[in-house]
Amino acid sequence: MTTRLELGGQGLTSLSGTSLPATLEYLDLYDNRLTSVPDELWSLSGLRVLNLATNRLTSVSPAIGALRNLHTLDLGHNELSVLPDELGELSGLTEYLYVSDNRLTEFPAALCSLGRLKYLGCTDNRISTLPEDLSGLASLREFRLYGNGLTGVPESMGTLSALRELHLRKNLLTSLPSSIGDLSELRQLDLRENKLTSLPESITRLSKLDKLDLRWNKELREPSWLADFEARGCMVLR
Repeated sequence: MTTRLELGGQGLTSLSGTSLPATLEYLDLYDNRLTSVPDELWSLSGLRVLNLATNRLTSVSPAIGALRNLHTLDLGHNELSVLPDELGELSGLTEYLYVSDNRLTEFPAALCSLGRLKYLGCTDNRISTLPEDLSGLASLREFRLYGNGLTGVPESMGTLSALRELHLRKNLLTSLPSSIGDLSELRQLDLRENKLTSLPESITRLSKLDKLDLRWNKELREPSWLADFEARGCMVLR
């Protein structure tokens, strides 16, 4: 039986005096006032789900890399400006990694080692560039990067062959790489609130795309093939 400890929304400022069983598999500390967590937490080697979202954390210990059985990790809505490289050692992280609404200025290259991860949320930070090589995120199905200051997308984005949703809303993109057309499983492409002036024709190869959101790109010159997209059933929002 899964050992769970649910302490969400308790107004906690510390875990002092809280027993963390060595057999713990599920730990929910969502929506508290924690500025740190005890080192004891990083020794819970059986932990599979860890929710530290909506606290006041300014750092995460490199010791988090020891949680090799973790499949779901939520660090969103904190005050993190950097993430430890050791996150890339979480080989069991298959389901969900959420680091949105923090103060990150760089996309941690170490995350590109998470080859089994399906969902990655890095929204609402201050990330202006992505690593040149994203190919390590081979299993990713949903990639959320909206609300940053991204000025470009690397060609390697096109190597994410399992990707079904790519969310790039509210950035500073003026163009997209032609490799976007290689995302053969893509269903949703959200490009709202950027500075796009054109779209690569390779997008026409996205045969499974059912939603293309182009709203609030004031300088965008709409290509003639958008009409063909709509005719085949893709929802195009202008």
